[in-house]
Amino acid sequence: MDHVTNLFAALSDPIRLRILALIAKENELCVCELVGALQLPQPKISRHCKVLSEVNLLSGRREAQWMLYSLAEDNPDWTKEALQAAIAGVRSDASHLADCERVKSVQRPPIKCDLAEPRAC
Repeated sequence: MDHVTNLFAALSDPIRLRILALIAKENELCVCELVGALQLPQPKISRHCKVLSEVNLLSGRREAQWMLYSLAEDNPDWTKEALQAAIAGVRSDASHLADCERVKSVQRPPIKCDLAEPRAC
């Protein structure tokens, strides 16, 4: 039961809903793109992404120094349905439309090759 209440608690926050709706639209976004689109500080975006990851709504991958997030795919059907319903509710909101416009102007910084970590190159 804890997972269910934690999942719906995560979905109850407007910032987290905006993050999920943007990622659903774009498929994958880095934290820096979310910062630019939502016009919020990086620590706040990272904290919200961590909460969404902890309830398995987001999956993250590291690419060099960037953390990229996408919607988690390994969820039961009821979780996917709840997530899609939440995202559908956000899509018509004015803040989501503004976020979508701002994310278009945010460019993902180029990945810098770390010579100490050649696998990242």
